[in-house]
Amino acid sequence: MRDPYEVLGVPRSASAEDIKKSYHKLAKKLHPDLNPGNKKAEQSFKEVSAAYDLLSDTDKKARFDRGEIDASGAERQQQPYYKTYAEGAEGARYRRFDGDESPFADDLFADMFRGANRQGFRARGADVSYTLEVDFLEAANGLTRRVTLADGKTLDVTIPPGTEDGQTLRLKGQGQAGIGGAGPGDAFIEIHVKAHPFFTRVGNDVHVELPVSLPEAVLGGSVNLPTVDGKVALKIPAGSNTGTVLRLKGKGIPGQANRQRGDQLVKLRVVLPDQIDPELKEFIERWGNTHAYDPRSKAGLS
Repeated sequence: MRDPYEVLGVPRSASAEDIKKSYHKLAKKLHPDLNPGNKKAEQSFKEVSAAYDLLSDTDKKARFDRGEIDASGAERQQQPYYKTYAEGAEGARYRRFDGDESPFADDLFADMFRGANRQGFRARGADVSYTLEVDFLEAANGLTRRVTLADGKTLDVTIPPGTEDGQTLRLKGQGQAGIGGAGPGDAFIEIHVKAHPFFTRVGNDVHVELPVSLPEAVLGGSVNLPTVDGKVALKIPAGSNTGTVLRLKGKGIPGQANRQRGDQLVKLRVVLPDQIDPELKEFIERWGNTHAYDPRSKAGLS
């Protein structure tokens, strides 16, 4: 058997995710159901599946990288031998254990493989992977989105509230069909959440920076504030300053797996008018002459 890294077309430094993606891509291309009667594609499909079986197993991958086992998963020995891996009534798979090649061993392996074919070859269908892009609020609140699979079939996918960027949803039995009556593979949908203009997610909390006017900061007041659920009235305390953080309990992202819903944290930013009119300038000058203070002293910058 060829080097599994070569079979999957990935470098030895490839991550587990890269190995998985390469396998899904090749399995989708070579699956026997998509290549009826193509013996070469069927053989390549088996080779790709065997390579992934080895590299997806952390222990086997480490032992192969250290040279302790060969590409078929066998202990490296001087004399060749063969081992059967039975799958019960569903048929059998045969793996050749490396060593010095011999005509006898090749004939034995061929006979065993022909026997497996006579019994009826069965293989679970390949898994398939998709990506789906959703808006920030859609991921926060959940939705149902209709997607079209590789075989043209449409499917309504339920995206649960609180879905995170990069989260993968598993749709059991929605992958490629199996061979010889075996079950189908699964479909894996990786969710990509688009950035929001002013919301930022941190865990299950939602952070937002809220501009407030000078009168609102000094005198206090009530303003409309967007949340993932819609707008709410937020009370600005009198004397608020830039950097003041207000917490809205339970207004963050809905929790998954028994996690609590997050909060919304609102950071205030005092904004002066675009144009400083003479009246405001005159007032500040008078006020400053009798109320001088050093805002940099607390920060150690004075």
